[in-house]
Amino acid sequence: MAKLLREERPSMLQRFILWREKHVSEKQFVLFLSVIVGILTAFAARILKLLIGWIEELLTKNFDYTGVNWLYLVYPVIGIFLTSVFIRRIVRDDISHGVTKILYAISRNKSRIKRHNTWSSMIASAITIGFGGSVGAESPIVLTGSAIGSNLGSMFKLDHKTLMILVGCGAAGAIAGIYKAPIAGLVFVLEVLMIDLTMASLLPLLVTCVTAAIVSYLLMGDQAIFTFSQTEPFLLQRVPAVILLGLVCGLVSVYFTKAMDQCENVFRRFSNPYVKLLIGGVTLSVLIFFFPSLYGEGYDTVSLLMSGNTEAEWEMVMNNSIFYGYEHMLLVYLICIVLFKVFASSATNGAGGCGGLFAPSLFLGAVTGFVFAHFSNGLSFGPFTPEKNFTLYGMAGIMAGVMHAPLTSIFLIAELTGGYSLFLPLMIVSAVSYLTNRVFQPQSIYAIRLAKKGELLTHHKDKAVLTLMNVDSVVETGFLKVTPDMDLGQMVQVISRSKRNLFPVVDVHNKLLGIVVMDDIRNIMFRQELYHRFRVERFMISPPARVIISDSMETVMHKFDQTKAWNLPVVDEDGVYVGFVSKSEVFDAYRQVLVDFSEE
Repeated sequence: MAKLLREERPSMLQRFILWREKHVSEKQFVLFLSVIVGILTAFAARILKLLIGWIEELLTKNFDYTGVNWLYLVYPVIGIFLTSVFIRRIVRDDISHGVTKILYAISRNKSRIKRHNTWSSMIASAITIGFGGSVGAESPIVLTGSAIGSNLGSMFKLDHKTLMILVGCGAAGAIAGIYKAPIAGLVFVLEVLMIDLTMASLLPLLVTCVTAAIVSYLLMGDQAIFTFSQTEPFLLQRVPAVILLGLVCGLVSVYFTKAMDQCENVFRRFSNPYVKLLIGGVTLSVLIFFFPSLYGEGYDTVSLLMSGNTEAEWEMVMNNSIFYGYEHMLLVYLICIVLFKVFASSATNGAGGCGGLFAPSLFLGAVTGFVFAHFSNGLSFGPFTPEKNFTLYGMAGIMAGVMHAPLTSIFLIAELTGGYSLFLPLMIVSAVSYLTNRVFQPQSIYAIRLAKKGELLTHHKDKAVLTLMNVDSVVETGFLKVTPDMDLGQMVQVISRSKRNLFPVVDVHNKLLGIVVMDDIRNIMFRQELYHRFRVERFMISPPARVIISDSMETVMHKFDQTKAWNLPVVDEDGVYVGFVSKSEVFDAYRQVLVDFSEE
């Protein structure tokens, strides 16, 4: 009996939840959790950066910078192999495309992210990047932060709407923590994760960003990640050059996005992980061997281009390569990097590695901006274009184009470098690049995968609400089924037991053959002399459209609009009858979701 009483006694967590519900309001509790999320994400970001730096230092500290290093052909393959084994044997889940997974969780999974994502992405990306994978640590840490927020909320039994806020807090805290950029973290959540800005979401996001940034300052000091000293103030005469750079960045970002999408399609054709490793690993190793700047995140190259003032300093980016000592090849080397970076990043993830596209975007932007300025100065085209400033502008331009996040790019670059006095040119190049990219690419590199499936949450309120709904939640199953061989008399008996005027016609395997509308047989259903003369197959009709259970709600509404129907049958992918969905039920669910989605 004592044992039974112990088993029935609520756990400490359950007692805390009950106490919290009585004494602490949900808004206050969310603010408290946002502080915890900020602290945890900042520590996670610091641990990830330390792991990457330690592995890279261990592997490359004895390299000869005056010539080629053959180990570049080996390290990336080993790193991707170890990551792939870790993911397949220990994690046993897909952890790539971190930001895309967050978008999917918000849109289709009620903001619930698996528990292992609080640590698995950190370990996998540390191995991948430390061994040379040409990707970034930001997307993995953003997924880690969002998973921390989601699982904290789930642990305390918070609802879907609050979980969405905590997921956003985790992402914002990750950006604020890894870059010491609280404003960029906040804006990133609004632009990329597309969480609506209300007072209910703004305060927790602000608290998390500030907390994560403060913890990062305590852990890493108050210096910006990239050392930038502005020696050339912005002049209005350089506006045309900045606009032209924005166009170039927009086109480069289109190239990067489309090439990345095509490369992913290539790797998707292969199911054998060792074939992927062979193709991707060899591609990455060869590219890094010829262009060592593609090793890892590439932030050393960004720092060199941004802080250098002379040709000798800029030429250091060719250290460790076959280009070392060929000063006149600097622009050729950097242009090749712009062209090949997308293949290095795609090969890393496609072969089984784990990493994000923040760092590749910043890296590619820095190189593009530097090449543009250096080439312009070499041609004496217009006024002098300071390379370090244009390196900064390029970083903002490429990020704005690739991620469709111009505000995030502006504030992130300003906070990363301390270049706050260059807001105007950063705004110009980001806006021009973003608009140029939108002409060719409607979605960001993160959203394109979900947009193809209709699973993307957007700032368009109607579409966002429909995305949060699914057919399962509105399907009605209280319709009596009939078979095609039933006669009219049997049909009338079914009608007498039903409260509906629609009847699905199914075969022995429950596959939908058609429907019977009671109004269509009203003129004969009371004539008993016809009861054995007519069978269901004679008066059943084909439905105006069929809803597949996996259809998005936007697709369902499109079918309603096309057919002008009020009820449509629902089947699975094999045509098996599931139920009916009615327009009135969809509208009721829509109104409820809209209230939950918009309520502060």
